[in-house]
Amino acid sequence: MTGSEKGSLYGLGVCEAVARLRDGSLSSRDLTAACLERIKAFDPEIEAWVFLDPEHAMAQAEACDRWRQKGHPVGPLHGLPIAVKDIIETRDMPTEYGCSLYKGNRSGQDATVVAKLRAAGAVILGKTVTTEFAVYRPSKTKNPHDPGRTPGGSSSGSAAAVASFMAPAALGTQTNGSVIRPAAYCGVYGFKPSFGSISRAGVLGLSSFLDQVGLMARSVEDIAAVGDVLCGYDAQDPGTAPPSAGPDLLARAREEAPVPPKFAFVKTAQWAEAEPVTHEAFEQMAAFLGDRITAFELPREFDEGVEALRRVMWADLAKNLAKDYDRGREQLDPQLCHMIEEGAKITAVDYNRARDLRGVLQAHLDEIFDAFDGLLTPATAGEAPLGLESTGSPAFCSTWTFIGAPALSLPLLRGEAGLPIGVQLVGQRGDDGRLLRSANWLAKRFEETLDEDAA
Repeated sequence: MTGSEKGSLYGLGVCEAVARLRDGSLSSRDLTAACLERIKAFDPEIEAWVFLDPEHAMAQAEACDRWRQKGHPVGPLHGLPIAVKDIIETRDMPTEYGCSLYKGNRSGQDATVVAKLRAAGAVILGKTVTTEFAVYRPSKTKNPHDPGRTPGGSSSGSAAAVASFMAPAALGTQTNGSVIRPAAYCGVYGFKPSFGSISRAGVLGLSSFLDQVGLMARSVEDIAAVGDVLCGYDAQDPGTAPPSAGPDLLARAREEAPVPPKFAFVKTAQWAEAEPVTHEAFEQMAAFLGDRITAFELPREFDEGVEALRRVMWADLAKNLAKDYDRGREQLDPQLCHMIEEGAKITAVDYNRARDLRGVLQAHLDEIFDAFDGLLTPATAGEAPLGLESTGSPAFCSTWTFIGAPALSLPLLRGEAGLPIGVQLVGQRGDDGRLLRSANWLAKRFEETLDEDAA
C-alpha cells in the first residue's frame, strides 16, 4: 500500500474501518462514496465489476448511518462495503454466472452468505466478474498490477477489486483453485475455509463434493473478521457442519501461539511445474523461517489428488450443467463443453473411487498436523502469466480443495517482474483458527523483517 492509500478512506482494511464506523468517526456514506470514486477512477481499465448501482449502494450506506445514529445495536460489519462474486444470489441485483445464457437473470433471493452479510450490517457494494460458470473461460478483468496479465480465475473480479482498493473485502468461491489462485496473482489474502464451514445455499452448484465459498481481503485479521460472520451451520446446505459455537476466527487469529508455529514445506507432485522464480522465492522463505520450517515429503497417495479432483469435478459438471449444455452449448466455452462431455463418460466406479481418496489423504494430514501447524507450498506456478487468454493453472490448489482442508494465500513474495507470488498455507480440516493464527504470525514476522530491511 502506498502512502496515499494508507491515508485514504478506500485504503482502510476491514478491522480498522469497522472500528471507526462503530465509534462514529467514520460514516458508511463516506466510506462507500470513497470506494465508488475509486471504482470510477480505476475500473474502466481493470473491469472488476459486472454490476454496480452507485445510487443503491449509497442508499444502503445511508440507511446504515441512520440506524446507528438512532442508537440501535449494530452488527459486526455495520456499514462496511463488500463485493460479491456473480455466482452468488443477491435479491436486489442480477446474478448472471458469467454466462450469456443468464443475461439479466434475477432470482429475487439472497444466498445465505449474502443474508448473513446484510444481517451483520454490511453494504453489498455490487457484483464482481466471474469466469463463465466459475470454470475456465477468461473474463474481461485485468490484473491490477499489470493489465496485460491475467488476474486468475474464477473469482477474478473479487481479487482485482480488493487488490485495487475498490472494496475492503469480497466473496469468492472455489471448486478447484478459484479463490487461492486469483488472490495470489493479484497480491491479496485469499481464504478457502474448511469444507462445510460456510453455506453454499444460493450459490451456483458445480460439485457438492468440492464447492466452497471463500473470501478475499488485505490482511489475515480482515479475513478472520468477515469469516466469523459467514461461518456456521445452515439447514439449507447439508454440507455444513452441525450446529455449534462459532469459530471465533478473529480472536484466534490475534492470539499468541503457545510456541512459535512450525511449518512443513511440501513440494507436492506439482513442484516441477513451478517456475524458477518460485523455487528461488521459496528458498528465501525457508531461509527466513530457519528452524521453524522443515522440508517434508508427502505420502505418494497425494500424487493422485489432482486427478481425483478432475474426475469428481468433471462428472459433477456433466450432471449439474446438463440443462445449460443442452440448451446453449454453442454459446458456451469449448473447453467447458469438453469437460462436460468427458465428465459424462466417467463411470460410477471411477467416480466413487476418486471420492474415496479424500478419506485416505485426510487421515495422512491428521498425522502430519500432530507435528506441524501448517503446510507451506506455492499457491501458483509463479507470477500472473502474461496475456488474458488463460487464468493460469489451479494445480497447486487442487489437492487441498479435494481434501476440504482450509487454505490461505499470503501475498508475501515477489517475482522478477515485481509481481506477487502467493505463499499457500494449508491447515488441518476443522481447525481454521489455528491456521489463521499461524498465518498471522508468519505475515507479521515477514512484514517486520521487510520494514527493518527498508530502514
